[in-house]
Amino acid sequence: MPADTTSQDAWRGGWWRGAEPLPSPNFGPRPAGAPIDLIVVHSISLPPGEFEGDFVQALFTNRLDWDAHPYFQQIRGLEVSAHFYVRRDGTAWQFVSCDDRAWHAGASSFCGRDNCNDYSVGIELEGLEGGHFEPAQYATLARLCTALAAHYPIEAVAGHEHIAPGRKQDPGPGFDWRRLQQFLSWPDQRFPRGTLA
Repeated sequence: MPADTTSQDAWRGGWWRGAEPLPSPNFGPRPAGAPIDLIVVHSISLPPGEFEGDFVQALFTNRLDWDAHPYFQQIRGLEVSAHFYVRRDGTAWQFVSCDDRAWHAGASSFCGRDNCNDYSVGIELEGLEGGHFEPAQYATLARLCTALAAHYPIEAVAGHEHIAPGRKQDPGPGFDWRRLQQFLSWPDQRFPRGTLA
């Protein structure tokens, strides 16, 4: 019988046993007393629009060969991370304990609170902003969101575009927020305004 990856028992030190662990050096402590109450959905592909390969994992662990593709010169030296990365086939990877602060949101604000990295969990979906996402990704994302809400005081989920408007556009119009809500059965107020129409 497969392990229950949505319960409290699915966690150890902020690591979810539904994901492959691959620790990143790009993290820090959360501010004392900061609630972990926001999930931020991103999209990423390296190079943009190309799927498969291990370039995203390499980026988040500071092992990317900057000379492996011309595009990588634009991001040379970048040190970033997310808590999770969900491949097109639904496979999940985890890079930072959710108890710690990953470097995924940048300059950001949600409901009047700046610095979303302090209180959020960042989930990258393999994809291109504006493009579509696979059924397996929605299924894994829903399991992960359910597990997070069982372990942390999650109050909302938003896209990178919603916490950094004008600066970021991911996951973009190809992401189906209504589909995610149907998986989760969460109330409308937990989702970004206007995305469930």
